[in-house]
Amino acid sequence: MEGRAGALRDALSRNEVLMNVLAGASEMGLPGWYLTAGCVFQTVWNVVTGRPAAEGILDHDLFYFDASDLSWEAEDAVIRAGRERFGDAVVEIRNEARVHLWYEEKFGVPCPPYESTEAAIDSFAATTCCVGVRTDLDGRWQVYAPHGLSDVFDLVVRPNPVLAPRHVYETKTARWRAQWPELTVLPWPD
Repeated sequence: MEGRAGALRDALSRNEVLMNVLAGASEMGLPGWYLTAGCVFQTVWNVVTGRPAAEGILDHDLFYFDASDLSWEAEDAVIRAGRERFGDAVVEIRNEARVHLWYEEKFGVPCPPYESTEAAIDSFAATTCCVGVRTDLDGRWQVYAPHGLSDVFDLVVRPNPVLAPRHVYETKTARWRAQWPELTVLPWPD
């Protein structure tokens, strides 16, 4: 995957907003953090299809894992600090140690408590979404991609029926297909 990891760094480096969020996240020093989901794989899709790198990216998902305080107040303090740090960039900061407290109400299915940020990334509705990146203060990159990066670069969206319900996958893929008609979207398994 090292060749693809290098290609991922090159693609993401073309998205100035993402790079600023990545640098700011590194400075925040959150435990187990990753910049993940749409801002990562959609930047790659944009680069591969010749679009501006940041086109159509709605937000930047910044996940971290802190099981020492599961209160909303603790997570909200991190969210507020992020708002000050990231300015105009839309950054959705979430403590993945808390997801099980609200997931069922939002998505209609229970979510067992995650053990790590990686476990949360593993449960995204599509394997293509299961990518996280972070940098340390020296600029060294770490890429987490349990399903590899081939599908991301090859514009293939594959379902990941681990947790998210079918309707979540189908809603997301319909929006993505409208924006990136080059995608190959594989059907949810019966």
